[in-house]
Order: sequence, then C-alpha cells, then structure tokens
Amino acid sequence: MKQLLILSGKGGTGKTTIASAFIKLADVKAYADCDVDAPNLHLITGWNIEPEKTDYYGLPEAKIDTEICIKCDRCRENCRFDAISLKESYAVDPFACEGCSVCEYVCPVNAITMVPAVAGELMLYSDGEKTFSTARLKMGSGTSGLLVTEVKKQMKSAAIDAELAVIDGSPGIGCPVIASLSGVDMVLIVAEPSLSGISDMERIINTAENFGTKIAICINKYDINIENTKRIENICKKRRLPFIGSIPFDSDAVKAVNNGQTIVDIDCISGKAVKEIYRRTMDLLFEKTED
Repeated sequence: MKQLLILSGKGGTGKTTIASAFIKLADVKAYADCDVDAPNLHLITGWNIEPEKTDYYGLPEAKIDTEICIKCDRCRENCRFDAISLKESYAVDPFACEGCSVCEYVCPVNAITMVPAVAGELMLYSDGEKTFSTARLKMGSGTSGLLVTEVKKQMKSAAIDAELAVIDGSPGIGCPVIASLSGVDMVLIVAEPSLSGISDMERIINTAENFGTKIAICINKYDINIENTKRIENICKKRRLPFIGSIPFDSDAVKAVNNGQTIVDIDCISGKAVKEIYRRTMDLLFEKTED
C-alpha cells in the first residue's frame, strides 16, 4: 500500500479540500483523517452509514480513595501539574492530570491508583469496498500523536489489499503531524501565498525531510498574492523540491464544500487545476527508481 499524506503547515490552506478531491479522483479504497483535534473529512466524503466506534485509552488518570486517604498532603505537594486540590477531601482534576503516577508512588497508605481513561474515540467506516479511518480526541487530552498512530493502524488493518491510501493530516508541525509522517511514502504540502503560509511551509518541509520522505509542493489560492507565489516557487527551486502546480482562488470551491461536494464534482477552475496536480502527484508517488 502506497501512502500519500497531505499536509499544510497551517490551517485554512485548503488541505482537506484537496485531499477529498484526490480521494474522488483516485477512487481510493482506503483513506484517513488524521486531524483528530477537528476531523472534518467525513463531511465531504459522503458516508451514509454509522461508523464502528471504539474507545481509545491514552494516559491513565489518578483516583484517590477518600476513605483510605490520611490527608498527609504528599500527593498535592509532589504533583508538578497542580492536578490535585483539597477542599473537604482530596480530588484530582482529570484535565490537568498527566498520568505520571508520582502521587501514587508517594502515597504512604496506597490510597491512590492509576486507572484507564478514555482519551478519544476511533471511528471506522467500511462498506466492504472502501475504508475510512478517523478519530476524535477528547477535549483536554494530550495524546493526539498516539491517537493518530492508531487511526493509521486501523486503516491499514481494514484495507490490507488497497494499492493507495490518502491521508489528510493535521495543520501545524506538532505531534499529530509527526505521527502522520511516520511510514508514509510521500507528502504533498499545500502552501498558501502569505507570510505565515511561507513560514509554516518551510517548517513542515524541514520536519518531513527529517523523515527522509518524498516531498512535493503545490500552492492553493496562488493568485491572491503573486509575489509570494513566486517566493514559494523560488524556495522549491533552491531546495530542489518538485513544485507540481498552482490552484487559483475559486468562490465555486467554497460553494461545493458547503454543499458537501468535492471540487472535482463540479465544473470549476479549482477542480481543473487540482486534476493536473493529482496527475503529477501520482507520477511522483509511483515513479520507478533505479536500484
């Protein structure tokens, strides 16, 4: 299975719009949404069935047995996250607890135990022909990278015969992106011709290069700032990275997404541009290398 990851470095570049178009153009049998903080690929890909849902357990949480507790205060004194408070009795804030187990270790009467805590929910859509893996992180949970890894594992396990998988990654360069990059064959970076867009593009390039992953660049809404578009093209030349095309700003793209469609479902200028970018991406992804 070849895995194509689509990233952006920042939110709002149109990454998911392009990912959904690629999924439609390739008629892929396996794809995933690894933006577990705010998944939205399901809004465009049109599944009419309920997904199979599985609780995801991340780091454990501390629980205090108030009947055993002698109120020695060692747990609160040693909690570096200030997750333990005392009113009438000791209590643990589940949003602040990081599951480090220090409180359990220092408690002299074994009144504290570490218990499994639900950190999110894995969701798998499957109709026997196609598989879509995604997840939703529980608010306040800090295990986004681990959940992304589970999303990818779930996709691969459910679609072992698929030739191609398209993965919609998270914005930024944090843990979810790093987990998304692990093991993929190629990353397509969707850049935006703005100052922040250029900065974030370079950061995600640096991150992807550390993985030794094949990289290609395209620009969305290139005509909102031609000067910055040229800057992005020059950066690609300087770093010897394939620049595979530009997509113009298109108000019809907004209408399509709002109607739950991809930009290749309608006749629009952005859809035509993304078809050429798709073709070039597939050429790079499946190109043969000499031994």
